[in-house]
Amino acid sequence: MLDVIGFLEAFTGEVETSIEPSAPNPYFNMAMHLMRSHLEGRVVTASALVAASGVPYATAMRKLAEMQKGGLIEQRPRTRSGRSFSLHPSADLIQKWSQLSDRLQRIAQQTFGGGPATTEEADYYYGGSYMAGHSIQPPQVLPEPLALPGGLRILVHGDPTFMVMENLKRQFEQLVGSKINQRAFSIDRLHEETLRNSERATSRYDLIAVDLPWIGEFVKKGILLPLDDVLDVDRLDPGDFHTAGWRAAHWNGRPYGVPSQTTPELFFYRRDLFAEAGLEPPTTTDAVLEAARALHDPTQGRYGIAWNAARGTALGHTFIMTCADFGQPIVNMKRIAGGYDADHLDRTDLEPTIDTPRALEAAEYLKALLDFSPPDILSMSWYERVRPYASGRVAMAYGYTLLAPYFEQDPSSPACGQTGYLPHPPGPKGSPVAPVGGYVLALPANLPEERRAAAGEALIAFTSPEAQKLYVVNGSRTAPRYSVGADPEVRRLSTIFEAVDAMSWRDELQFWPRPPIPEISKIISICGQEMHDMLRGVIPPRDALERAQARAAQVMRQ
Repeated sequence: MLDVIGFLEAFTGEVETSIEPSAPNPYFNMAMHLMRSHLEGRVVTASALVAASGVPYATAMRKLAEMQKGGLIEQRPRTRSGRSFSLHPSADLIQKWSQLSDRLQRIAQQTFGGGPATTEEADYYYGGSYMAGHSIQPPQVLPEPLALPGGLRILVHGDPTFMVMENLKRQFEQLVGSKINQRAFSIDRLHEETLRNSERATSRYDLIAVDLPWIGEFVKKGILLPLDDVLDVDRLDPGDFHTAGWRAAHWNGRPYGVPSQTTPELFFYRRDLFAEAGLEPPTTTDAVLEAARALHDPTQGRYGIAWNAARGTALGHTFIMTCADFGQPIVNMKRIAGGYDADHLDRTDLEPTIDTPRALEAAEYLKALLDFSPPDILSMSWYERVRPYASGRVAMAYGYTLLAPYFEQDPSSPACGQTGYLPHPPGPKGSPVAPVGGYVLALPANLPEERRAAAGEALIAFTSPEAQKLYVVNGSRTAPRYSVGADPEVRRLSTIFEAVDAMSWRDELQFWPRPPIPEISKIISICGQEMHDMLRGVIPPRDALERAQARAAQVMRQ
């Protein structure tokens, strides 16, 4: 829509200066200025809109009043007295402008493009225009501003998706009618700050981002409010969320958060390098090793594969998800269709299952990967493994979808437009799985009663399809909702959304590899320490598994 607005501004400027006499269209000029400001997150006052009309002040004020009366412009108080206010496009104006943008593009194609020469143009004749007409529209301004003295306070993880939210802060401040204060931390510091905040008499935050495996721990410690105590859960449209992401937000059958980003860890591979080497995309762990061996060429500065091998949390995540690739859960969950039952973990008979034959296969697979990994692999974590893939230094990588912008949005990256996406290739007794990661936005239990209703409204607004699409359009590569992944504009941005949707329909998106039991953070850390000693050659795999099993069992007994 911004492209269309830019074209219309230039076009009307040409017309008005080329043909004399001419008369400006104040309705159109004010609507155009209001929409641009809305999309760019700028506050619009009545005087600014009048100045953009192109007609005398008195005339512009009459036209503005007519537009307000016609339901095209909404007025929102900026102060408690209501004497100062801002102007916003109504939902009706946003919808009309979106339809105008689509029609203008089609008219331009038909008039100047000489017919549907490209795939995108052909889509118009074969149903594309119907889908575009049903695409998700921009977020709407809330009917009433949020009543949150001091503004909305959010605690998040410092990843690309939440940074997109930070970049759109001014726009969302207009949407919710409240100042937004957002603090971002690394994953371990986020966990620590959430625990510290829970010990305060009153929460410093209205919304907090919770990593999916932490749900059980935070619920058992009384850190989170059940959503159904604060809002009508049906308003969230639960059926629109990826099944695994929505289920992972629950504990003992109750929802404690709303998926803000559902980001499975996938297997990235360079399609062009595979084609040059005559290799098929790997569908097993053995095939991964064969491809890594074939593409590993340190003399040319290229390595086979990158993955999380840094000591502690990073490697701990890799190990338990690799165990899942070999069909081994990290605790004794019940086997069900599609994997293991992670919906009923509020049990007293859970115990770790780390020292097993399948876990040994997973550990030996990680050791084998070392031979085809970069020399600094033992210090690589979330971002470090994707950066060399984006730069072309490695041919394959395990990585979360939220990190795909590092290469998808960098035209200079050799991986841009050349990346294929797969679920984790399984071991001999496993099946393809895309371990679900990401965060839910939740309400802290020590949030004052008088702020809960407004915080709940903000939660609904920030996780709506309209907001999720806005994140994607501005750089995010996570889409927790089916409707967002199916949006035509979103599909054109990246093949990753279609790939993830397909995995979800095939039941490959699973959250059981990182079960949200209360002890999971400590178990992940333990595994990351023992497996790091194994990879460094300090202890053999069997000893590493035995030690991790004993330490995890002690944690669960406590």
